[in-house]
Amino acid sequence: MNSENPLKIGIACYPLVGGSGILASALGMELAARGHEVHFFSYAKPVRLDTSLPRIHFHAVAVSKYKLFEYADYTLPLAVKIAEVADQVHLDIIHAHYAVPHATAAYIAKRMAKQDRLRIVTTLHGTDTTLLGRDPNYRRAIEYSLQHSDRVTTVSDSLRRDTEEIFDVGKPVEVIHNFYTPGQATSTRERMRKDLELGDCFTLFHASNLRSVKRIDLLLESVARCKFRSRLKLIVLAGNSFEEFEGKVRELGLESTVIVRQNGYPVEDYIEASDLGIYTSETESFCLSILEGMFLGKASLAFRVGGIPEVMEEGVSGLLCDFGNCDEMAARIDELVEDPARARALGLAAKERAVERFTAEKIVPKYLACYEQALLEGAPVA
Repeated sequence: MNSENPLKIGIACYPLVGGSGILASALGMELAARGHEVHFFSYAKPVRLDTSLPRIHFHAVAVSKYKLFEYADYTLPLAVKIAEVADQVHLDIIHAHYAVPHATAAYIAKRMAKQDRLRIVTTLHGTDTTLLGRDPNYRRAIEYSLQHSDRVTTVSDSLRRDTEEIFDVGKPVEVIHNFYTPGQATSTRERMRKDLELGDCFTLFHASNLRSVKRIDLLLESVARCKFRSRLKLIVLAGNSFEEFEGKVRELGLESTVIVRQNGYPVEDYIEASDLGIYTSETESFCLSILEGMFLGKASLAFRVGGIPEVMEEGVSGLLCDFGNCDEMAARIDELVEDPARARALGLAAKERAVERFTAEKIVPKYLACYEQALLEGAPVA
């Protein structure tokens, strides 16, 4: 599928800082640049979506506030909005990023829409399988939504294995890795380091939504155990409030080490100012933040979990430790503080790997082929 045969694609995603929303936004903009018409559905505009671009449309979904409901409903208003737009513009594809509630809403929308062509592609990003998939309150609904999707993809082979272990999907699950296209930094490394008062410190960088699986407690513990922590700074680019971790920072004596910026953009500025990414997740399907650093020539240190070993090559373009081993992680940091040239060498190898494997030019055609197969294969088994 190319600009000579443009598709009309609906994308349902979360709007906040997090891998699924970032990937969905980047994919939509890449598809629009290739001549396809893309319609986004969410309760707020995705933070990295540029709605001024040609062929990009955003449809805000109103969350019900009826006093009848003790808790606000989002799935049904989302399904109704998708169905309305599908009928108005004749969508070809609904691409649901994250199973709950997007795949479920997409299936309801497909049943409501007054056309036969509409197909569903569902991309799983992580905790929709590894966390919600093990919850009996969600598992059956997720499985049903996946069975009634025309195509199902995951962002790593690790997540594919987990998905097939937990769910009876009823069809092959395709692995399509994440991609990233770095933007232009608005500040030089030197200026950014001066503004952040980093001095000559070796600087670690962490970006996440701070959810519990990100294990910020282990991140702070690892830094606190470094022998050379007086020569360290840690930048935390937080997608949510850091308030719950402030006590831990004080308890560990890291007040002069940790620098927190909430929803700081452009992310490239902060990465350029750093020397090494650091990630301590308990589970991680891919870790797009690691890939962001790789494209800017920065390696990462992380726990050996989920799909992270698929992103970096251990010992060549990044460093991995056993999950929960804060002493090992601290030792790796100390080694690089004393040998920053090795950190730079790892970063160069990381950039080479990113350009070789994870560009839009390599990944977006895989999604287009996936859409084409969904349209060719027709409706799923009822």
